[in-house]
Amino acid sequence: MKPLRTKPASAKTSRRLVALALGLGLASAALGTALPASAQDAAAPSGTAAGYARYAGSAENAANNKAFFDAVLRSVAERQAAHPNLKAVTVYYNASQAPSFRSQISSAASIWNSSVSNVKLQATSGNGDFAYYEGSDPQGSYASTDGHGSGYVFLDYAQNRQYDSVRVAAHETGHVLGLPDHYSGPCSELMSGGGPGPSCTNRYPNANERARVNQLWANGLAKALKQAQAAH
Repeated sequence: MKPLRTKPASAKTSRRLVALALGLGLASAALGTALPASAQDAAAPSGTAAGYARYAGSAENAANNKAFFDAVLRSVAERQAAHPNLKAVTVYYNASQAPSFRSQISSAASIWNSSVSNVKLQATSGNGDFAYYEGSDPQGSYASTDGHGSGYVFLDYAQNRQYDSVRVAAHETGHVLGLPDHYSGPCSELMSGGGPGPSCTNRYPNANERARVNQLWANGLAKALKQAQAAH
């Protein structure tokens, strides 16, 4: 299993904060499986495929994970502040750039929607709070943000062929909802990611993970909403 990575910042662009990933990327050649025809030239969004540092449990990685969640939280809070009549808290995602994983992404959203009560995921064809992309990256799948409320989840082909693809999508979506990786955890923990190995096919968050997401979206959103309302 490859460890978690963060991506170094670029001096020419806005600092991109790479959040926590499954860290299990394998080159497709090693698997002996050809990429789908539609995926031959696909790649991560600009600047995301290069140069990750190996994860060493650093404070920087924890900060990057929090930055991704905060960006999504802020995006949702700004929409709520602009439309105070909205009762339900909804996180909108656009999966149009990950057509090969449309079913897995939908399943991951359904899993989370059936698991937590304080936030719901909903697909949109327009601007969402985050987006999914697909392609080939030897470092695997990951969640990222540019620090300006625009986040995305990148799903790697090779990794999704070796590991349960719905688990991969649900795991990465867990970062969107505020959960960090916990590779040393058992298969029953969704956020243990690839730690338990390819044989683990559990796609559901456990009770602690569900409770944590509900807590984050009750307390965290209230604080973000207060800040957004003050800004308005």
